[in-house]
Amino acid sequence: MQLIGAQWLGRLSRALACLSLAILPIAAHAAEDDPWEGFNRAMFRFNDTLDTYALKPVAKGYQAVTPQFLEDGIHNVFGNIGDVGNLANDLFQAKFHNAGVDTSRLIFNTSFGLLGFFDVATQMGLQRNDEDFGQTMGYWGVDSGPYLVLPFFGPSTVRDAGGMVPDSFLGPYPYIDHVPTRNVTRAVDVVDTRANLLSAEKLITGDKYIFIRNAYLQNREFKVKDGEVEDDF
Repeated sequence: MQLIGAQWLGRLSRALACLSLAILPIAAHAAEDDPWEGFNRAMFRFNDTLDTYALKPVAKGYQAVTPQFLEDGIHNVFGNIGDVGNLANDLFQAKFHNAGVDTSRLIFNTSFGLLGFFDVATQMGLQRNDEDFGQTMGYWGVDSGPYLVLPFFGPSTVRDAGGMVPDSFLGPYPYIDHVPTRNVTRAVDVVDTRANLLSAEKLITGDKYIFIRNAYLQNREFKVKDGEVEDDF
């Protein structure tokens, strides 16, 4: 909980100020379709090639050599760290009930769950909320803007790309001064995330770019509106 301190608030306020000046006017007036498809497909091919020959083989190897209980525990630890960002964005969206849930999750998982290795909060009925600053901006009416594929980061939108700036101050990496520790922690986080997506690849059909784009945009709309979306059919 030391992340939510004076240093964190100072850095976050500066990030939000820059974000409001540079990102919000762009996102508010941008189209919601895919006008940058040529650029996005080029970035998609770059990311897909990098994933195919580097990240995916490492993720498969990680799953092959890591016992399931250890893999689950590592995933839970990063999930517990992520609850700090969930809590902050709960408050930004004035979702005080969810903020109470995520506060309780942090307390129980950090203490009884051994720094989050065991997700005891979910077993207690405290379901994890999934919030970020892109959703916070959407909650307050900022349009998503055009679809955007970022190198290394993957699918996004103008709004969500801007939301990465304040979200970055809610994670542990800006506060880890020891560079090797920071790099190893980030690498394990990336590999763990990729390993948990391996099973989802079986769902992809047709044009991979279009499938991922549509899935991402629909999922983001669902999250921003808290599931209250209209069925186009």
